Amino acid sequence: MRTLELKDLYDGFRDPATIRSLAKQIVDEAKYLKETLHIMEVCGGHTHTIMKYGLPQLLPENIDFIHGPGCPVCIMPKERIDHAIALAKMDETILLTLGDMIRVPGSKSSLASERANGFDIRALYTPMDALKIARENLDKKVIFFAIGFETTTPMTAAVIKLTIEQGIKNLFFHINHVLVPPAVDAIMADGKAKINAFIGPSHVSVITGAKIYKPLPLNYNTPVVVAGFEPVDVLQAILMMVRQKNEGRSELEIEYTRSVTMEGNQKAQQLIESYLQPRTHFRWRGIGDIPDSALELREEYAYLDAERLFADILPNKPIDDHKLCICGTILKGLAKPMDCKVFGKACTPNSPLGSCMVSSEGACNAYYRYAGVLT
Repeated sequence: MRTLELKDLYDGFRDPATIRSLAKQIVDEAKYLKETLHIMEVCGGHTHTIMKYGLPQLLPENIDFIHGPGCPVCIMPKERIDHAIALAKMDETILLTLGDMIRVPGSKSSLASERANGFDIRALYTPMDALKIARENLDKKVIFFAIGFETTTPMTAAVIKLTIEQGIKNLFFHINHVLVPPAVDAIMADGKAKINAFIGPSHVSVITGAKIYKPLPLNYNTPVVVAGFEPVDVLQAILMMVRQKNEGRSELEIEYTRSVTMEGNQKAQQLIESYLQPRTHFRWRGIGDIPDSALELREEYAYLDAERLFADILPNKPIDDHKLCICGTILKGLAKPMDCKVFGKACTPNSPLGSCMVSSEGACNAYYRYAGVLT
């Protein structure tokens, strides 16, 4: 008898027959909805699943997807990218960051362009590599430009912990970790976006627990279903939302029960709280300043904080996006990538004007990849 492998599990969550069956159930039950279901999938990973598997084409017209701000690269304002560039240009400095952040445009340049100009800028496979790089370059300042939502924050906290325990003196941190609930609350409080249901981020919820979304059903009468990233997960979550609406309920539910609990990973939460604290203000690209929506190093670890130590060289003036880019409007749930005049023309993954096209989790990137755009 063949042992069940991980591939078999995921093939099951992508099974065409199961996808068609779930889509049919949604079509049948959505007939009884009293209003269009405008679903915001907060996380960019869900956006890519929705587009890759053509889920909008399988569902009725009264199921509408709205793309949210859950892409850590997409929401990073230009002035903070300029911070990274300024730090990288210091003498005897190595700047480290994760993935797509290298290619996101700042006000005048990008980290990728500055790396091509000869500055030592490296994309990490894992934040833990920062420790090794610092130990191997004791004559350099090594600065980790840390990004991400609650999913990646514990790893940054673990690197901070080890930096202290191992007595590493040349590793510093520029913290750009952001939080999902304040951003979603800001969008809903604004009242402009037509959102009446949410697909909750799954990887974030593994860390925080689904409990962080409890205020949404209470304050805005919106169902929230935390879903996995496979197409069957997303469709099952949509079916759960349709049923909530038809039954007159607005509740928090977990579809992704194989990984998410209501309380989350409490050990990871404690690790974060030991080294990081809420930041009073943080500006989100396209959304604006959202109080308590990001984290910073605790005061007792200020000696590791690149943002404080090198504040005199860091720009602090807010910088607007390119005039033709509507990435901010997309992040607020007020537009779709196809609404942008330069989408797929002047703005492509190879020559992006905005962050939503750069990031592998960005909505524009997903549409470009999977919506049949020709260049």
